[in-house]
Amino acid sequence: MGPPLDLAPLVHGGDLDAARKLFPGAPEPFLDLSTGINPNPYPVPQLPADVFAKLPEPGALAALAAIAAKAYGAPSSAHVVAGSGSQILAAQASFLLARGRAAVLAPTYAEHGRVAELAGHNVVEVAEVGQLADARIAIVVNPNSPDGRIIAKDALLSLADRLRRRGGLLLVDEAFMDVGPEGASLGGQVECGNIVVLRSFGKFYGLAGLRLSFAIAAPNSAALAIGAAALADTQWKERTRIMLGEAALKLDTCLGKAGPEIMGGTSLFRLVRTKEAARLFQSLGQAGIMVRRFAEHPIWLRFGLPGGESEWRRLETALASFATSRT
Repeated sequence: MGPPLDLAPLVHGGDLDAARKLFPGAPEPFLDLSTGINPNPYPVPQLPADVFAKLPEPGALAALAAIAAKAYGAPSSAHVVAGSGSQILAAQASFLLARGRAAVLAPTYAEHGRVAELAGHNVVEVAEVGQLADARIAIVVNPNSPDGRIIAKDALLSLADRLRRRGGLLLVDEAFMDVGPEGASLGGQVECGNIVVLRSFGKFYGLAGLRLSFAIAAPNSAALAIGAAALADTQWKERTRIMLGEAALKLDTCLGKAGPEIMGGTSLFRLVRTKEAARLFQSLGQAGIMVRRFAEHPIWLRFGLPGGESEWRRLETALASFATSRT
């Protein structure tokens, strides 16, 4: 395999251009396991051609909000607004309050802290939920990325109550809640006034390119139509939750044979720990397989799910080759 390369962690998952620069001789197409996106997307319904050529209509937006309210357990459609991506929505929420201390439960996405800083807040990272209580805005990703950590609903509601007494806001990003525990979402508790819940459509439904999330901004017309159809399709959702759970267990088996320790995750991704993370990243990259590295945790790697059988075989072969090289 040659000497280890000096590989800087990729800032974002899904950056295949960066992966190709790191591994110019890797076989194509790259197998991208660096994100937590469902590799088996929702079957997009047939749409009329003009849906891509016109601005979103208020009626379609209202219909989507009503369906999303039911899907996410919101009190009513009046509590749900569609937006073009969770990062934009997090930024809007950060501007709701006067500048102050923004505490992020870490490790997690870097983007939430960055947008809070752009809104003028003094951003700090904390390791425990109790350390969030004295913040102007407390930010929690639940289930968390990259480790799948779940914060109990009661603990978050208690935190929201403590924040409310001080005029603080709790921002909970539930991008992976579609595969989280039943009843864990705070979507039904937003009426208390200082809880903002973000829900991402693209990860579970495998349609990240739609840039559809729920809170403040307006999406495109196609996103309204596809989002309404998918969120109302509860049978597809239940089948997919089962399928993803089975796929995650299969991924655990593959990873276990290669040696890294599985730290956590959801049924859309797994986080592993190994002292050989850099060498494993290099070995996979040279095989045309991209996983996620982390600058602040160099012994961590995050694996998304392969799609079809050919992708599973590529991962199994690459992991077996790495395991062989260790002996």
